[in-house]
Amino acid sequence: MALHPTVEKVTARIIERSAATRGPYLDRMHRAAEAGPARAHLTCGNQAHAYAAMGEAQGDLAAARAPNIGIVTAYNDMLSAHQPFETFPDLIRATARKSGATAQVAGGVPAMCDGVTQGQPGMELSLFSRDVIALAAGVALSHNCFDAAIYLGVCDKIVPGLVMAAATFGHIPAIFLPAGPMTSGLPNDEKAKVRQQFATGEVDRAELMAAEMASYHGPGTCTFYGTANSNQMLMEFMGLHLPGASFVNPNTPMREALTVAGVERALGMTALGSDYRPACDVLDERAFVNGIVGLMATGGSTNLVLHLPAMARAAGIQLELEDFNELSGATPLMARVYPNGLADVNHFHAAGGLTYMIGELLDAGLLHPDSPTVMGSGLRDYVQEPKLRDGRAMWEPAPRISQNDKILRPATDPFQPTGGLQQLSGNLGLGMIKTSAVDPARHVIEAPARVFHTQDAVKDAFKAGEFTADTIIVVRFQGPQANGMPELHGLTPTLAVLQDRGLKVALVTDGRMSGASGKVPSAIHVTPEAAAGGPLALLQDGDIVRLDAKAGVIETSADLSTRTPAAPDLSANAHGIGRELFETFRRNVGPAAHGAAVVV
Repeated sequence: MALHPTVEKVTARIIERSAATRGPYLDRMHRAAEAGPARAHLTCGNQAHAYAAMGEAQGDLAAARAPNIGIVTAYNDMLSAHQPFETFPDLIRATARKSGATAQVAGGVPAMCDGVTQGQPGMELSLFSRDVIALAAGVALSHNCFDAAIYLGVCDKIVPGLVMAAATFGHIPAIFLPAGPMTSGLPNDEKAKVRQQFATGEVDRAELMAAEMASYHGPGTCTFYGTANSNQMLMEFMGLHLPGASFVNPNTPMREALTVAGVERALGMTALGSDYRPACDVLDERAFVNGIVGLMATGGSTNLVLHLPAMARAAGIQLELEDFNELSGATPLMARVYPNGLADVNHFHAAGGLTYMIGELLDAGLLHPDSPTVMGSGLRDYVQEPKLRDGRAMWEPAPRISQNDKILRPATDPFQPTGGLQQLSGNLGLGMIKTSAVDPARHVIEAPARVFHTQDAVKDAFKAGEFTADTIIVVRFQGPQANGMPELHGLTPTLAVLQDRGLKVALVTDGRMSGASGKVPSAIHVTPEAAAGGPLALLQDGDIVRLDAKAGVIETSADLSTRTPAAPDLSANAHGIGRELFETFRRNVGPAAHGAAVVV
């Protein structure tokens, strides 16, 4: 199948735009690779420190004749998705030893849970934690003792931060090993209904807690299709996972077999063998285009519109919002997974999941089939699914028919002809809207604005009964320079209640929404942000604002030319719960359109 003309055009544009940065990046990576196995160049004292605790493996490490894998882990007990990683290093080390190789935990990286910090001061550290993770992984790998790296991470900022590190250390092969989603609990739509009932006072906190605990009930990723599971999709579409590995539940024989297979594949990709596959070659322009197409086809998280440009820049590749927008226009929406539907990721996986989607998109010419992957022969390998055979993961052709067309549909008969995201532009700046879960009747909202500086102020106005007519709710000074760009997911139940009451409502913000953002139209990531003097700082209550997802417009009819920007006191966002440690990040962060990054 010939490549779709839009995919071909966007890829060519990215390559041309990135030439000045991608070329020097590859030169650096290839020079590092030419130096040979890193630890051969360390002094005897360097090596003795590195291997002192390795017991019988010390001799093999010193001889540098067999590969040594560096494990970078985001294990902690705070994230259900990361708790299973506690046992992974032992299995990785044992598998490496069986192959005559070695593995060491190079270091750990922080991993915070946005579900815990939603609406709390800690959420203001969340986006910056991605760059901290990249820095921490860089410290781990700076020991320069490794022939390949295995990255253990799943959730919102963790995978993007680890990819940034993998690109920075792109001269060594990289493979990502997921832990998988938790088994299905209370359906996500029922949980959301209880949240709305709590917002209106229909149920008490005990009933809300019971619903939340029934939904988030065990080890593994939360089962809705938010940022964490969008990350897993991305790693598979970009060829950094093994095929079909993303959505296998934790603590199962198949999960263990896939971990073993991942270690074996990592060992097979080093420069000491015949199939050297450095991360810099896998993370090319085609891989990022494939990832964006996957994001659009699945209706994935808006957070990846922030993360993908930051990841790409670490590999010398320049992504712009126009790339997302054009690929969205060419990509059919093939999946309905909560919040875009009632199914969770376990149902999605059972219906055919990513292997089915990749096959369909390849046949439609919407993916680069020759994009390098950790498997070796291109993305066609990812139309296979793993089967457990004598305790080992073996790959077989996956069914090419959806097992449930209410969840997963072919590219020729999708849920909608275009992807789930739309770029917005106008005299209020540049932003993004997720449309895949929004009723088409709500894709255009024009109404007077109510301007707020915190999400708590919106909730207070709601409790006071102040929203009685169609309203565009503007929440500004939520960008990365102002307060670290926290998610405003706590507004979702409130806005949904107003919408269910028959009002036309929308959110406009320079902040973020959750990866699980849903049925309320929301113009997010608006840049320039208000704290940088962007147009949102000029809006006033009563100004007519138009959000048009069909035409890709975010604008006001008000004359902003004579106004003075609002200048609220943001000092409260500078202290407490660690926020004072991130003042340097707030001062130096880049714009949201380029990933809101500090380190690239």
